[in-house]
Amino acid sequence: MSALAPILQGFFTDKLIRQRRSGPNTIAAYRDTWRLLLQFASRATGTAPNRLDLVQLDTALVTAFLQHLEAERHNTIATRNARLAAIRSLFRYAALRAPENAEQISRVLAIPPKRCDRTVVCFVTAAEIDALLAAPNRSTRLGRRDHALLLVACQTGLRVSELIGLTRGDVVLGTGAHVRCHGKGRKDRATPLTSQTVAALRVWLAEQDGGPGDPLFATRNGGPLSRDAVAKLVAKHAAHATVNCPSIAAKHVAPHTLRHSAAWRCCTPASTPR
Repeated sequence: MSALAPILQGFFTDKLIRQRRSGPNTIAAYRDTWRLLLQFASRATGTAPNRLDLVQLDTALVTAFLQHLEAERHNTIATRNARLAAIRSLFRYAALRAPENAEQISRVLAIPPKRCDRTVVCFVTAAEIDALLAAPNRSTRLGRRDHALLLVACQTGLRVSELIGLTRGDVVLGTGAHVRCHGKGRKDRATPLTSQTVAALRVWLAEQDGGPGDPLFATRNGGPLSRDAVAKLVAKHAAHATVNCPSIAAKHVAPHTLRHSAAWRCCTPASTPR
């Protein structure tokens, strides 16, 4: 067994899972980075992935891998920097477990991220949100579900992973109406709900059976919506909303756009609760 193998295993099982209690998305991103790097290193050195040694992952190889991401895989600079962050995280872990490679590790840790332009944050205005909320056909069951989901997304600013993870038991519609979620960083939080959102959720919950552990926004078969399903329904209703609000057509309206919009309204002095 190479010196790299136990370090890799310890990094994922001890560092990420036990110590940091990283979420599944973080673990998956780090896993994918190292899968790509090991494949690249194996081709570059002619060494099977299970026999690669830490010393083979030197500055030259890591730099070549980063160039490969941009030139051949056509990754953005932001993705390239995220991959580098995952690599550096493991090398910081390795520094305490392979001190004999301290010089090589320090050189890899010194590889700088690339500077890149920051993209303009997209958000939708109050008028555009009104048009988006009016787009679902509320004479249908799925239309009422989509309307309730869009209301919760626009008002609370929950991430799409938090939205699809909500259960019926996470919603309190009585006095002090709120929704509870277990979000990024394993943080639990409760977000108040407006009367408009409460009314839509009452309608939606009243017409479907289910227990506290069942998905709040379910598919036709009763299962939880996927991230792609939410993205598609947001895009579909945004396209329909352009009929009454043409300005939406100039924007890329995605689930995360609604999160930005909720944050924007909270930071705008003139904004009022909807």
